[in-house]
Amino acid sequence: MPLDPSHVGRSYPPTPAYLVGREKIREFAKAIGATDAAYHDPDAARELGYADVIAPPTFPTVVSFASNNAVVDDPDLAIDYSRVVHGDQRFQYTRPIVAGDELVGRQTIEEIISRGGHDFITTRTDITDASGASVAIAWSKLVIRGEG
Repeated sequence: MPLDPSHVGRSYPPTPAYLVGREKIREFAKAIGATDAAYHDPDAARELGYADVIAPPTFPTVVSFASNNAVVDDPDLAIDYSRVVHGDQRFQYTRPIVAGDELVGRQTIEEIISRGGHDFITTRTDITDASGASVAIAWSKLVIRGEG
């Protein structure tokens, strides 16, 4: 059954605050092969004007993953996760993510379309810091493969 496009615009409760740790940034950077010193060495990051190590550009996936679960687990959408393929990801930054940030994600469904027997759902996660200031926006497109 195709996803119901009337869910476009639906927002979900904010995620619990995620405290960005220096070691989490280092682990993420290592996992993706990001070797820039500012991702690993606090002194190198400070030389660039940051309080601590900064996160690689794709790090918001860590924060947005919890909010993506709210969409996938939404009984009104009835997404069969066994049929889900990650289709696209993009980011827009207000500022870099730095170790010590406390981040919250708020997810909204931006688009639901069907093509060729498959459903496509695009979500937007607004990521803010503890003061409520914007840090980044993460868009994710999931493809729910048809049954044929």
